[in-house]
Amino acid sequence: MKVLTRFRAASLALGIATLGAAGAQAADLKVGLITSLSGPVSSLGIPYEKGIRAAQAYMPDLNGHKVQVIVLDDASDPSTAARNARKLIEEDKVDIVIGSAGTPSSLAIAAVARETKTPQISIAYADLPKEDGAWMFTLPQPASLMMSAMLENMKKSGVKTVGYIGYSDAWGDLVYDALTKGAPSYGIKVLNNERFARADSSVAGQVLKTVALHPDAVMTGASGTPGALPYLSLAERGYKGKLYGMHSLINPDFIRVGGTAVDGVIVPTGPVVVADQLPADNPMRKVAMAFRDAYQKANGAVPTDTFSAYSFDAWLVTMDAAKRASTKAEPGTPQFRAALRDAIESTHELVGTHSVYNFKPDSRFGSDDRSRVVVKLEKGQWKLVP
Repeated sequence: MKVLTRFRAASLALGIATLGAAGAQAADLKVGLITSLSGPVSSLGIPYEKGIRAAQAYMPDLNGHKVQVIVLDDASDPSTAARNARKLIEEDKVDIVIGSAGTPSSLAIAAVARETKTPQISIAYADLPKEDGAWMFTLPQPASLMMSAMLENMKKSGVKTVGYIGYSDAWGDLVYDALTKGAPSYGIKVLNNERFARADSSVAGQVLKTVALHPDAVMTGASGTPGALPYLSLAERGYKGKLYGMHSLINPDFIRVGGTAVDGVIVPTGPVVVADQLPADNPMRKVAMAFRDAYQKANGAVPTDTFSAYSFDAWLVTMDAAKRASTKAEPGTPQFRAALRDAIESTHELVGTHSVYNFKPDSRFGSDDRSRVVVKLEKGQWKLVP
């Protein structure tokens, strides 16, 4: 995947505006996507871009009008993400920003979105107090919602103690907070709080300290390729307890790097990951299967991650809201951006791949209990846990 200095300029050959083509004719709606096409978060960021391709194959226009997408690489750096957001909004005049691949970068974008009064859909987990996050909407399920599914599974499995190893950043904090706040009501004790950086090449010290406490299970607050490190080290130390993680681990590179060490890990996820294993009456099954078909058409392969489906859903939310906002103002204007924000906030029962979305003024999240299932990794395949 070749990324140009300013943005990816490869044509999608879909009969619509090219991705960030310099000098392209102005579109009726402009969408900016900031993701990590390089750097340590790229194992998540590249699927997000592929998800947008799938979304454009599935829904290429807005009421017959063109939609232009500009894709920028933040190189897994929050400060670059913020600069990209400002460029997209002030120079390219986008109507909405989608991104980014990591929590720190999404929060950096949110500050610019708030300042410029531009709606943002975060495709990484990000949460802010009401005023700070007034222009941001988050598609990944709340950590507390997903963690409760893990704690329920732990209780059923007889787990009484759990060790924690997570990133030393906002995502690691969010997972740890959800774990410690929820565990007591399930009769589970959290024994420790070990952290590592996304760019670290070893977590041997953190794992040694954790194993020494003899926990019944280990939960990690990590994602993507680096998320395999704790499990690799646990396997090296002969740890035999239960293995848990979060939905941020569902990525082919995590499976490839982790190998047999990650076999048996249990995580919560959106229904899209096991779409073909869902009951026929599940409202998300049809959309999730349509996403798979569109992804195959756009990318020449079937999806093997959970992240691309979030950017696909971001497109569905954007297009649904833009249809309503366009009756009040013209794209490319501050009035349209405000109307688009309000339209997203009033989204009601919009069926996506991960969730049936309902946004409200007092919540940045659109998900509910329908947006989570529990899966277990068995011989490289995610299997639905009843």
